[in-house]
Amino acid sequence: MRALPQVEEIAPADLARRLEAGEPMQVLDVRAPAALQSGMIDLGPPERFFHRPGSQIVHQRSFGEDFLRTELPVAVVCQRGNDSRVIAHYLNRLGVRAASVSGGMNGWMRVAIPRELPPPAGFDRLIQFDRPGKGALAYALVSDREALLVDPPREASVHLATVESAGARVIGVADTHVHADYVSGAPALSRALGIPYHLHPADAVSPYDGRAGRLAYTALSGGRTLRVGRGAIRVEHTPGHTQGSVTFRMGDEAALTGDFVFVRSVGRPDLGGRTEEWTPVLWSSLERAKREWPGGMKIHPGHYASASEREADRSVGRRFADLPPINEALRVGTGGEFAAWVTARASAFPEVYRVMKLANLGLVEAGDAELDELEGGRNACAAG
Repeated sequence: MRALPQVEEIAPADLARRLEAGEPMQVLDVRAPAALQSGMIDLGPPERFFHRPGSQIVHQRSFGEDFLRTELPVAVVCQRGNDSRVIAHYLNRLGVRAASVSGGMNGWMRVAIPRELPPPAGFDRLIQFDRPGKGALAYALVSDREALLVDPPREASVHLATVESAGARVIGVADTHVHADYVSGAPALSRALGIPYHLHPADAVSPYDGRAGRLAYTALSGGRTLRVGRGAIRVEHTPGHTQGSVTFRMGDEAALTGDFVFVRSVGRPDLGGRTEEWTPVLWSSLERAKREWPGGMKIHPGHYASASEREADRSVGRRFADLPPINEALRVGTGGEFAAWVTARASAFPEVYRVMKLANLGLVEAGDAELDELEGGRNACAAG
């Protein structure tokens, strides 16, 4: 096997920090065009992101106005970090300051960026962890040196380090539901730290065949209150995306809605293979939320579909009253119309989602390399 050239490499987390800080960097994606459908690196100005297959780059002799600016550094990304080293080496020979993104897009999918949100009453910190590769969001609620992690991924080192830097210790982990688009880190953290894993029991079984999951968890139920320091978190059962989907409310100030309500959509009711059964359940949950939730409550979801859902500070979240103008699902008037709305937007869900949900239930085992492949690409959890 031919040795890969020695070139400068940049870690995905370092690239994210530099792009987040607004450093003048360019990103060159050299994967095949079809691979872009699973997602691209999109932090920063779009005019600094380029795509050109590596097979074309090696025939490039110069750069026009529609391509790379030679005075700015370039981060070259492929799927696993091998082809990008070859292309970065070639670009360096042409006088471009190019570095290869180590681990490629597989590595980018694991990047998590912590962002501080205004903490609700009773809490010292509310931290949103943004995985830009997946469009997935996790949270830490901190009060009186105690912390609860909500929807953590399997690579949770950033989450743990952020909590530690806040002078707190994790006393519990929770999932808003059993995920289908990524493998949760909550069960492993529960075992490693000897802390409770909170989950609604309706999600502790396979929706495909009713098999009980092999999970050790502390059962959540609607109306229960979780305590973190002096902070109170009320659990609301909001089924429809899954049977055990819950929302965590901090009074009337903020809510972690998981895959129940997003900024521009709602969670798909078809990922358990029971669309006709779960669609009216989701409608009922939405109707109850529209009746009972205060308009000023900040909604912080578990996913986002694109950068258009970000706020000016790059966080994802919006007042509940501000959602209907941009969230069509919340404007639908009747259950029948909602069922038609869901049907009109139906699409086949990725088969890997079935595997990941079963992995989260402890019913399928997979190694890290296989999980990297399964988790590749942005989430497809929103209806529409």
